Amino acid sequence: MTSAELSDVEKKSLEEIPHPSLPEGSSIYGGTKVFPDLQAEDGETYFTLVHGIAHESSVSFVAVLQATRALRKGFESAMYFYGPGSLNCLATRGFPTTGTSAFPGEHNINDQLKTFMSEGGKVFCCRFGLSLHGAREEDLIEGVIPTHPLDVQDALIHYARKGAIINSTYQL
Repeated sequence: MTSAELSDVEKKSLEEIPHPSLPEGSSIYGGTKVFPDLQAEDGETYFTLVHGIAHESSVSFVAVLQATRALRKGFESAMYFYGPGSLNCLATRGFPTTGTSAFPGEHNINDQLKTFMSEGGKVFCCRFGLSLHGAREEDLIEGVIPTHPLDVQDALIHYARKGAIINSTYQL
């Protein structure tokens, strides 16, 4: 690695603390899981609402990962993207062309939603949320179910009446 010419003060500052302080692979956090690894009981449901924009924070991606984990634990699992969260469901992400990642991880949400659906999860996306941002229904990831704006509240009531564990994420 070529380095820029450093002044004596810059070298001194750089050498004050040795790097790396720990070699790669060093444990800095414990691994004890405090709560039991609970699995779904017959008929249990997990419902996630997402109102966060892809790549603006980890909120949306983590919600998809949690819903996937619930699905793998045996829960009937569904996700509902609304408002700006609807943008998470677009198959047209990419630059300079769709499907091309302009940066590592650009398609994490797309890939994880496809995994979630392929394993039996349902994904709903609000048509009004899409329209607010100029996104088109035909741009949705295959398998995403478009919904009417009035469905947001009724979906919540539907899953609450089923006794679902409800995870509501919100960002903005």
